[in-house]
Amino acid sequence: MPPKPPHTRTQRWRRTLLATLLTAAIAAPLSGAARPQIPAPAPATLPSLTATTLHTAYEANRANATRAADMAAAHGDPHRAAADRTLAAPARHLLTFDGRGAGQATEVLGDLAHADHIAVLVPGSDTSLDTYPRFHKAAAALYTDLVHRAPHGTTVAVIAWLGYETPATVSTAVTTTTRADEAAPHLRTFIRSLRTATPPQAHISLLCHSYGTVVCGRAAPGLDVDDIALVGSPGTGADSVAALHANARIWAARGGDDWIRHVPHTSAQLFGTTIGFGADPVSRAFGARVFDAADSDHSGYFTPGSASLANLARITLGETSEVTRA
Repeated sequence: MPPKPPHTRTQRWRRTLLATLLTAAIAAPLSGAARPQIPAPAPATLPSLTATTLHTAYEANRANATRAADMAAAHGDPHRAAADRTLAAPARHLLTFDGRGAGQATEVLGDLAHADHIAVLVPGSDTSLDTYPRFHKAAAALYTDLVHRAPHGTTVAVIAWLGYETPATVSTAVTTTTRADEAAPHLRTFIRSLRTATPPQAHISLLCHSYGTVVCGRAAPGLDVDDIALVGSPGTGADSVAALHANARIWAARGGDDWIRHVPHTSAQLFGTTIGFGADPVSRAFGARVFDAADSDHSGYFTPGSASLANLARITLGETSEVTRA
């Protein structure tokens, strides 16, 4: 029998690997999923988001987070209680807060009402209220860098948008677009409301990490943002920049030490479900503006002093000619 053509062997290898990933996700211990639900109040009722209602939202969400902390403590979960209480601190500015389940929150760093340049961070898998400090750390690092780089008289803001239920890194959900499809309408709604609360000329960038790039890919068509940056992406579910149907400039980067490079950039039908996210966003064929992330690992794109953080700040500030390309 003649040998299989190389492209056939490659397709079979990719399908085998995807099947292995799915099987591992199905067979993984489910102890995390069995964790009892943490009680929390329903989210606060908020006015429509405008520049004049920001402080009302901040106060209402701080109060809601305080109640959530009390309920978590009474439930015997001191870790969640501490996380909620940290977010309820007077210095924290929450546009949204929901302490139920894994939890969701949208936090502002900076003067949003007067910001000339705004970055919205969209996180990847395993981000919840319990792991929120690492997400906040990334947002704070970017904000600090922006303040340092911004020209005199320029106001900046960073928004950490944990507005969806992220999948676990080891799970069936992380191999499909299902969670992203659910999240994308919420992200689109948030961006629309953000435009009503910020100056008309504000430059808005969407900075998306890991599975968050799938969310941004699903939300991208016609989205009213200026730039979308994809870092550590497994794929967006689209085969090219054109297939995203975005009005924004599309950027992409992957660090040299990022394990995501080993994920096959393809998709396959397995057990009636599409597994995988298609084309590699840093490939020439995808068509994004690929920028330098040096040797960043999967968690290192927002590390202070890194090439990736510097370039994400330049993108946020609209300094596109200063972005170092890969």
